[in-house]
Amino acid sequence: MPSSRHALRGPLLALLAFMLFSAHDAVVKTLGGSYAAFQIVFFSVLLGLPLAMLMLMRDRTDGTLRPRYPGWTALRTGASVMTGVSVFYAFSVLPLTQVYAILFAAPLLITVLAVPVLGEKVGIHRGGAVLLGLVGVLIVLRPGGGEGLSLGHGAALLGAVGSALASIIVRRIGAAERSVVLLLYPMMANLVVMALALPFVYQPMPLLDFASIGVIAALAFIGTLCVIAAYKASEAVLIAPMQYSQILWAALLGWLFFDELPDGATALGAGVVILSGLYILFREGRANVSVNRPVLQTRSRPETGTAPRASALEQIGARDGEDGPPR
Repeated sequence: MPSSRHALRGPLLALLAFMLFSAHDAVVKTLGGSYAAFQIVFFSVLLGLPLAMLMLMRDRTDGTLRPRYPGWTALRTGASVMTGVSVFYAFSVLPLTQVYAILFAAPLLITVLAVPVLGEKVGIHRGGAVLLGLVGVLIVLRPGGGEGLSLGHGAALLGAVGSALASIIVRRIGAAERSVVLLLYPMMANLVVMALALPFVYQPMPLLDFASIGVIAALAFIGTLCVIAAYKASEAVLIAPMQYSQILWAALLGWLFFDELPDGATALGAGVVILSGLYILFREGRANVSVNRPVLQTRSRPETGTAPRASALEQIGARDGEDGPPR
């Protein structure tokens, strides 16, 4: 039997990964006070591409950059671009904990989308968890409340929908589509779309702010590598729930750097959403419940198209370890 130290390695790596992702989002929020989301996304992708290319150089799979499923690839690419700018904008204008509470609805939406896209059968247990989780999102949004809904809330919701759609498409085509296509298309599309918007929103960036963009790219890349290592060290059912630790990191970072404290509605709603998501994760982990396990096999990070996907890099790394031609 594995030692307790070895058994903890995966979850601890996952906790480290999601701490890094939360720090990434805090830097995005800091820059969002001075720059448009389009500009932040553009430069974060620009600086993240060299890191992605280093990994792509290890991919020895023969083929071209032409997608095998052009329709699904185009839909996923569009969803990723929409998610990236929406999520970055939401972090810029809303408290960190509130954004996470809404984004945590993505696993619930993945469960719903798995029915038409994957032919998954969702029974009363997971269906009930989805409904309960959506009630939690409504508690966070509190429509009709004193502050009312803002553009930031809409952006966070759009980010959750786009992330769920992009993730479920990967579950549909990921086994047959080349990793380089899954990785590069969203990043290149983000670069082109944001470049087209950049002349309308561009603000000159001091060197320190540009360095912060580099920190965003580095945190995303290192966090992704930690996620890959975590999934290699432990079973998915132990790793996937660690994504919800981000709400704790968000509360801490929000308090330390932005003078934010989650209000009662956000805390209650986030708790309901997290419990629903955990139930779905552990339900999928049981035998004879889910054929596809769409939530459990999702690498737990919004599909923003601004950084390499964990599963794509994981596939490249796995092939790199296989026997190949002499070097």
